[in-house]
Amino acid sequence: MPTYVVLLGPPGAGKGTQAQIISKTMDLPHISSGDIFRENMKNQTELGRQAKGYMDRGELVPDDLTIAMIRERLSRPDCARGALLDGFPRTPPQAQALDGMLAEFNGRVNAVPYIKVSENVLIERLTGRWTCRAQGHVFHEKFNPPEKPGVCDYDGSELYQRDDDKAETVANRIKVYFAQTMPLIDYYQKAGLLIEVDGAQPIEKVTADLLEALQART
Repeated sequence: MPTYVVLLGPPGAGKGTQAQIISKTMDLPHISSGDIFRENMKNQTELGRQAKGYMDRGELVPDDLTIAMIRERLSRPDCARGALLDGFPRTPPQAQALDGMLAEFNGRVNAVPYIKVSENVLIERLTGRWTCRAQGHVFHEKFNPPEKPGVCDYDGSELYQRDDDKAETVANRIKVYFAQTMPLIDYYQKAGLLIEVDGAQPIEKVTADLLEALQART
């Protein structure tokens, strides 16, 4: 049977880093909902054109359209053994739709690791990020500072703080994430699939805890 993992974690939890490691270690394709949207719109697929229409009007893309894109991606040969899902599902109705979809592929969600980090730590991590203007290299004033303040180590361009890394924006993003995601966390907790991992630990320890928990479930 294929193995399907749904990875959850708020902005700043290190989900992207861990997704890459888990994907490589478990030999599962990393399926990011954001990447799927961009791919469909770039290739101007029928699904992509429909999604763009909603986005251009400032509307949310309906669940059935998002699910259709996910289904198409999961039906490709590289997902025959399963997949690591990142960014989908976002709500209990999407999770229920995913359950039905995976049954079509003779599979089910095997585990839902949740990288848990307190709001204070997330704000500290995200508001310290600075990005270089030339190529987008990312630094952190506390965890990964540049050699010379305000200057990129790699190309010498100016470092700036993106609007979505500013304190007030970050606080709102985190608040929205928790408000939207708590019902999904409850859904998977009741299903006995949720695995909480302390995301405030060093990256290597988070990785070790995630892989140990996943190996026990898959």
